[in-house]
Amino acid sequence: MKVAVSGLNNTDNPAPGIPVIKSLQDKNELIGFAYDPNEPGSFMPSMVKRTYLMPYPSLGYQELKTRLLEIKEKEGIEAIIPNLDAELPLYIKYQKEIEDMGIKLCLPSHKNFELRNKNKLDTLSKQLNITYPKTYEISSVAELEKITEKSDFPLMVKGNYYKAYMAHNLESAIESFYKISNEWGFPILIQEVVQGEEINLVGVGDGKGELKGAVAIKKLTTTQIGKIWTGVTIQNERLMQIAKDFVSQTAWKGPFELECMINQKDIYMIEINPRFPAWVYFATELGVNLPQMVLDIMQEKEIKPLLEYPQNKMYVRYTGEFVTDFTDFMKLLSTKEL
Repeated sequence: MKVAVSGLNNTDNPAPGIPVIKSLQDKNELIGFAYDPNEPGSFMPSMVKRTYLMPYPSLGYQELKTRLLEIKEKEGIEAIIPNLDAELPLYIKYQKEIEDMGIKLCLPSHKNFELRNKNKLDTLSKQLNITYPKTYEISSVAELEKITEKSDFPLMVKGNYYKAYMAHNLESAIESFYKISNEWGFPILIQEVVQGEEINLVGVGDGKGELKGAVAIKKLTTTQIGKIWTGVTIQNERLMQIAKDFVSQTAWKGPFELECMINQKDIYMIEINPRFPAWVYFATELGVNLPQMVLDIMQEKEIKPLLEYPQNKMYVRYTGEFVTDFTDFMKLLSTKEL
């Protein structure tokens, strides 16, 4: 299958694109979609046949449509796996129109995408029988100050869709409030910090209520911005059941990641990401190739559920370097393809 994959960044805040590509490259022909010419994956010939610069999602659907039609004519792409938070709303809203071009997608409905917004997770968590940390929805610094009078620091300051910062005092909370609101708008969420271990689950739903594949890990070490550096596979029956219930109740289609905290008392829902995480190749290495499952769902193939995997396998992220020609960068910048 000829598949376009976005999210080619692989710096200290790695995107899922390269891990997805590594999961698919044995059986598929791959094209890269980049939004910035500095994305490392654009210059790695072992990853994709060709890279195309894409219009920023903020420019709207018409720009995306024009670019997709150009690439479809040149490359004959059959499917796209979008991997970035900022682009997903556009692909989800216009998935029917994109599929009418002859380009397959495997994405949740707009209703389901909205359901996992952070200001709606309390309701969803109750349906899934999982605890959600106490959360306040605000739109002003005055409201923030009132909350801090009755709440203990540290507190999480979160955007409704993206971004989250831990605040240890009022000054840092206000700074985070402005930082998020200036970029993503309102509402802003103030959330209690849950103590415990962070556990995550990556999975794929078939759109008919069945969880087709999943792997869960416990984070051991993370970067300063919370990205996993080392982790270990776990088998937590309750977390797996939560994932099954989530897919069953929502008929979720495509990839997702559950971010949770666990302590002796409970499991807490922190976030649901509507895409693959950057550690998804770990699952592939364990025999659970979730990106390939997504392509199989697109092609309406029969898929046997894969919910078992080896325990106590360790994930280790590392950095690497390579050398390329600067002319490649200039060519990508000027022609918008490489």
